[in-house]
Amino acid sequence: MSEPTGLRARKKERTRDAIADAAVSLFLEHGFDRVSVNDIAAAAEISKPTLFRYFPTKEDLVLHRFADHQGEVARVVRCRASGIKPVTALHRHFRAALDRYDPVTGLNDHPQVVAFHRLVFTTPSLAGRLTRYQLEDEEALADALGEGIQARLRAAQVLAIQRVLARANWQKIADGRTARDVHPEAVADADQAFNQLR
Repeated sequence: MSEPTGLRARKKERTRDAIADAAVSLFLEHGFDRVSVNDIAAAAEISKPTLFRYFPTKEDLVLHRFADHQGEVARVVRCRASGIKPVTALHRHFRAALDRYDPVTGLNDHPQVVAFHRLVFTTPSLAGRLTRYQLEDEEALADALGEGIQARLRAAQVLAIQRVLARANWQKIADGRTARDVHPEAVADADQAFNQLR
């Protein structure tokens, strides 16, 4: 008798989360470059080949957390209400994320989120891999915006704005401010950036 597909998928997702959680805990405690794949496999109580079935690279153990947002900007443009310009939809989406203190905006002061961002932003191989994710998002957004160089330029500008805003928000929090304190500035910065883009 075989397991129902839904149960199998949930078990696989739980295993994936457990492996990633073990890895991130080790990375935060010891540093990304000081933790081996063998260390992670041992902490997660799995074999190294099993680990690689879930995560093709060591960087993916950290950056899979960004997967929830992969392609998000393109979806915002494709699913916007009739009559709403793409940049307006993207601006509103980013503002709503700021209001939710979504970690992807950099505006989140939970100690684990701050430490996670520090890990990503200060580890060259992670920052490089994150850039690759962003380039994939840029291509998807360009496709959603239309064809030609104008769509590609607009997509690059939107993602650069979001990246700069998120990094600025994170830096203020990393310097000791609270997310609630930074929020009005983050909103004002986002408004100014998207208004310039228009």
